[in-house]
Amino acid sequence: MTESTLLDGFQKKPRSLWSDAWRRMRYGITSRIGMVIVSIVLLVAIVTPIVDPYNPKIDSDLENSRQPPSWEHIMGTDNLGRDIFRRILHGARLSVSVGVVAVLISGIGGTFLGLVSGYFGGTTDMVIMRFMDILMAFPGMLLAIAIVAARGTGLFNTIIALSVVGVSGYARLVRSMVLSLREREYVDAARMVGVRDPRIIFRHILPNSLAPIIISATMGIGGRILTAAALSFLGLGAQPPTPEWGVMISDGRPFLRTMPHMVFFPGMAIMFTVLGFSLLGDGLRDALDPQMRE
Repeated sequence: MTESTLLDGFQKKPRSLWSDAWRRMRYGITSRIGMVIVSIVLLVAIVTPIVDPYNPKIDSDLENSRQPPSWEHIMGTDNLGRDIFRRILHGARLSVSVGVVAVLISGIGGTFLGLVSGYFGGTTDMVIMRFMDILMAFPGMLLAIAIVAARGTGLFNTIIALSVVGVSGYARLVRSMVLSLREREYVDAARMVGVRDPRIIFRHILPNSLAPIIISATMGIGGRILTAAALSFLGLGAQPPTPEWGVMISDGRPFLRTMPHMVFFPGMAIMFTVLGFSLLGDGLRDALDPQMRE
């Protein structure tokens, strides 16, 4: 066996950014815990409505209201005798849906604005960024409350409010990426051969900006779920008898001293879900960091 053959045997096959990121995700403790938690939450959100049809308006039993956890009701019952465990399982679909949809809307809108602002610059950049500055001047929770109060309560208006609140963050993130990417050699080469601006933006610049967008979106889902629960707790989001975690905490607040399980278990569901998406986002950030690649 020649020396060149031995050297070729020891050479590592080059990996792409995404394949290398997936390898790091599989072996990272933080990312693995996050993936397990998120997988459990998503599985519950998808499977529960199929295997356990539930009508919160009629599935109540006043004779067994405010029962502590038992073998029959492992998380107890609420003030209307509804099983808290079942309501938490059904609430996963609502909470995850609100978080994912709000992040998708704000992420797509903010990414588009950031691409246009960073690539074209000038007056376009100034107008878009000043509008983003106005949105960021308000605390996120306060702005969401103002939007929901103006449009009315409900999950649909909650999604709109959360989407508007998140646009500015994605716009600024993408703009900062575009400002550096638009000066790269491959972008200059594309301009020289006559490639149009939209093709340069979506074919050359956007793919190289996806990593931070994905990381921000993953971590943002947990934040949107938490904010949606807070709005529901204040009476501005989902309305009773909807089995939403924030609504469940609000319903159990008057009985906090005597029946703490009515607040404890929905709160743990929120904490568990937000923790999962946060750990998954941290794992993605570590996996997609170019400086950590071998």
